[in-house]
Amino acid sequence: MTDPTTGHSADRPAAAATPLAGRRRVAAGRRPSPVLLVPACAAALLAVLPLGYLAVRALERGPAYAWDVIADDRTALLLGHSLGLTAAVVLGCLVLGVSLAWLTVRTALPGARIWSVLVTLPLAVPSYVAAFTWLSAAPGLAGFTGSALTLTLVSFPYVYLPVAAALRRTDPAQEEVSRSLGHGRMRTFLRVTLPQLRPAAAGGGLLVALYVLSDFGAVSLMRYDTFTRGIYTSYRASFDRTPAAALSAVLVLMTVALVAAETRTRGRAGHARTGTGTARPAEPAPLGRLRLPALGWCGAVVALAVGFPLATLGYWLAVGNSATWDPGTLADTSLTTLGTAAAGAALTTLLALPVGVIAARHRGRGARLLEQAAYAGHALPGITVALALVFFAVRYARPLYQELPLLVCAYAVLFLPVAAAATRAAVLQAPPVLEDVARSLGRSPLAVLRTVTVPLAAPGVAAGAALTFVVCMKELPATLLLRPTGMDTLATRLWTETGAGSFAAAAPYAAALILLAAVPSYLLGRHRT
Repeated sequence: MTDPTTGHSADRPAAAATPLAGRRRVAAGRRPSPVLLVPACAAALLAVLPLGYLAVRALERGPAYAWDVIADDRTALLLGHSLGLTAAVVLGCLVLGVSLAWLTVRTALPGARIWSVLVTLPLAVPSYVAAFTWLSAAPGLAGFTGSALTLTLVSFPYVYLPVAAALRRTDPAQEEVSRSLGHGRMRTFLRVTLPQLRPAAAGGGLLVALYVLSDFGAVSLMRYDTFTRGIYTSYRASFDRTPAAALSAVLVLMTVALVAAETRTRGRAGHARTGTGTARPAEPAPLGRLRLPALGWCGAVVALAVGFPLATLGYWLAVGNSATWDPGTLADTSLTTLGTAAAGAALTTLLALPVGVIAARHRGRGARLLEQAAYAGHALPGITVALALVFFAVRYARPLYQELPLLVCAYAVLFLPVAAAATRAAVLQAPPVLEDVARSLGRSPLAVLRTVTVPLAAPGVAAGAALTFVVCMKELPATLLLRPTGMDTLATRLWTETGAGSFAAAAPYAAALILLAAVPSYLLGRHRT
């Protein structure tokens, strides 16, 4: 057995650990340098700012007023809509994700590798783009049905990816024992395989639930009232921001409850091999007469999730002309989107670097607290983060209100965990002994960071920056609230044109957004393979 802290056999005496392992432990125990600690604390403070805003703003007019907002009938309606939509989408994603993972990983499905790529492509389609395509083709879908359909089709890969990975890691020996005892394939799947997939499926379901609760674009275009749309409407309808803050606080509590519930579903049970060696690959199960239905199922899902949006965009592009959309405006909006996303990715990566290095190289309560604080924005919808920054700018930094730096800061709060996780993983793969050698030669902490740590972790940091760039391009609610007056991105322009029913005018912006997001996504995929 391997000790995860040293990478050596647990049966080997402690004295036999190599000097490299010893240096790794020393590096982990050393207190962070101020060169890292100061910017990391600044990043953490920026990330927790929205939580402080909610506490101050929601109680600004007293707990009684906040409770009246929360206890209002409309709040109960928003709660029912949000929970119902979340339950429907999570259930649909579990069915799609688990079935597709089983077909592509554990069966003799023709073209399984190609299908495994195709079923991940919906991640590149923003929810509001998918909503636009469905709404333009079938206006009657507006409401719960259209929202559930759209969000299910764009988010089921969040379940598919972890379940497929779990199936590849699962030892098939237990399934073979079950089959040898006379159990059929279906009973073996339900009694043996499915329990081993529960943690992966629950984790994917949690991601889907958080995505649905924070989604603004799809439900707004489908005109279905959830908390995010209710918060935006409350913000736009009144100068009193307390109702919007109170609704945001309820939404945050819902996300915390979901995370806690998912943690409880994991339990303490685990499924691990106790023998030596590695698990052999599972023998693909023959499909027999189910071969054509299985191909039809995969084809239908890909056609609805990817083919239909692309075909609809193609139709509206063919229908549109210079009278419905202006190529010059499209080019200017595309450049603005690229510049804004690049600025957001640059600031986010810069703030994530010290957080990721401290998380990878240091232990202790302070380092854990710093990392958890930096991840606070991950549980907050974009509209809540935007409201917090509006409040902060109006009260304490008036010149920043509706200026580009404030929007870039919102991107940093929302997507700091994306860049920090990539940085942490990259730094963990770099040998810390090289940093120790540089320090022993008299290099300052800043010089070690600049000449040793960053170059070694550069590929992983760049991958995190590319992913951050993509999600910044697609972000909608924070951009709507914080963009400078007169500035449009592809996301906001699409939202505006679709809201006005100008589908032909919206199509070029949707197509340009997918095209621009596809380039870094492709490069990121090549890097990870």
